[in-house]
Amino acid sequence: MADHSLIGCSLGVTTAEVEKGRLRFFAKAIGETDPVYTDESVARAAGYRSLPVPPTFLMCLESEGRDTDHIVQRIFGFDLGRILHAEQGFVYHGMAFAGDVLTFDTRVVDVYEKKGGALTFVVQQTRVTNQDGEHIADIRSSLVQR
Repeated sequence: MADHSLIGCSLGVTTAEVEKGRLRFFAKAIGETDPVYTDESVARAAGYRSLPVPPTFLMCLESEGRDTDHIVQRIFGFDLGRILHAEQGFVYHGMAFAGDVLTFDTRVVDVYEKKGGALTFVVQQTRVTNQDGEHIADIRSSLVQR
């Protein structure tokens, strides 16, 4: 079962390449109509070096290359049938674009309970950097087991 001993635990470092096709698909899936996210010539005319990464797309890339089931079951001690995604938040320090290779360094930053122990939360924070070592964003997300 998740407890305070997990705080500071590394959940690994992964990398993912930002692909144009996936950015276009994501933009369509979320109903984004601004062509800067789907048409590279429009993005370049707007001053971007390529298609920009939509804000929440980083969450999709963060889980790539990571054995999420292993983390949830073995490290957190959670039952997959009893967990929910509780929250996510982003702090942006720069932009990411198609063609970038992003690195995601994830750690457990908090574990706490609510409702007299009926709910256990594990909070993860991920530092995102690009291929040049530039700090792009911090992602904070929580899982809860009921």
